[in-house]
Amino acid sequence: LRVRRVAPMEPPPDNCVGPESEQAGKASACEGCPNQKLCASGAAKEEDPAVAEVASQLAGVRRKVLVLSGKGGVGKSTVAAQLAFGLAARGLKVGLLDVDICGPSAPLMLGVQGATVHNSGTGWSPVWVSLDPPPAEGGAEEDEGVEIGVMSIGFLLPGQDDAVIWRGPRKNGLIKQFLTDVDWGALDALIIDTPPGTSDEHISAVQYLKRALGPRDGAVVVTTPQEASMADVRKELNFCKKTKLPVLGLVENMGPLRVPLAGARAVGPGGEDLTARLRAALAAADPGLLEEAAIHVEVFPTAPGRGPGLPAGGASLPGPAGMAAAFGVPLLGSLPLDPAVGVAGDAGRALGLVHGASPAGDALRDLCRRLHETLFPSEGPPGAEGAPAKEFLP
Repeated sequence: LRVRRVAPMEPPPDNCVGPESEQAGKASACEGCPNQKLCASGAAKEEDPAVAEVASQLAGVRRKVLVLSGKGGVGKSTVAAQLAFGLAARGLKVGLLDVDICGPSAPLMLGVQGATVHNSGTGWSPVWVSLDPPPAEGGAEEDEGVEIGVMSIGFLLPGQDDAVIWRGPRKNGLIKQFLTDVDWGALDALIIDTPPGTSDEHISAVQYLKRALGPRDGAVVVTTPQEASMADVRKELNFCKKTKLPVLGLVENMGPLRVPLAGARAVGPGGEDLTARLRAALAAADPGLLEEAAIHVEVFPTAPGRGPGLPAGGASLPGPAGMAAAFGVPLLGSLPLDPAVGVAGDAGRALGLVHGASPAGDALRDLCRRLHETLFPSEGPPGAEGAPAKEFLP
């Protein structure tokens, strides 16, 4: 096996003056940059007309939240969908825009697979998801349900399993169309679910939203506890820093697994079922323990808070908490690994509607409260304009 060694690509200079500067393409930091000629010509200063179009189209949206992660498979789309459910439960009118062009998950996770979008004189109309709460206790009349607007390329494909085999420019064109042509109307919050990484889709979304983002808008970054995830999420946090996208907070997903002992299945070394034997032994030793105890397992080991490129400030804290401290961003919440979350995602429903009380449900409720208070600090809990939070979500 012959290996050809290639010189590593140099990262963009930290002291880049930016394409809008008078020194663009001329400063010493520009030497060796592949965009030097473009910046020096002044062409990079010309703003895409779509930037103003996006700002006008989203003028009725009070808050915009991009859900990001440098790593795939961390549950970013699940977090985005359950945040939409949770903020809607707190009285907000919410939209969810899925810009993961090659892996759209929003139709499944909002329970609207197979729905179609309609085009009118005001643009594309989102698919509206009606969420009806369970009957109130005592036979009282049901509380009013909530609606969430959803837009995704998944609604535009001929079949659910059809692959989107597009290069960057075509994906960027669809993101631009989603941002300029979808008629959201008046929303309290628009959640934008992005693919993993720091590439075309993310650059396009941030550039097109440049004028539409207000001082309370920004990114929610999702990670899992292990270093393999955090190493890429640190790149995402640096992407936000370089593109001047505020980070509203970090979310740790897939934390320790907690399963009630009464619902666990015990197996032996060969896979034989030992559940009955274990329960009998527990009943003889301590009858109440079976109902009171839960199994706590760290499925993904928590990283020690250190890694290449990580500032030293958070080195003493483990995992995502240390990373959040090192980058100076809030840790919005930690969500445990809970089978109920996967069931809710596949069912396209809010977690609380599929599985009443659960460790993840409690943590998710706290996460939604913190994000709500971050987006609307002057309105305070429990709901926008003082409306009470609906207990059926998330």
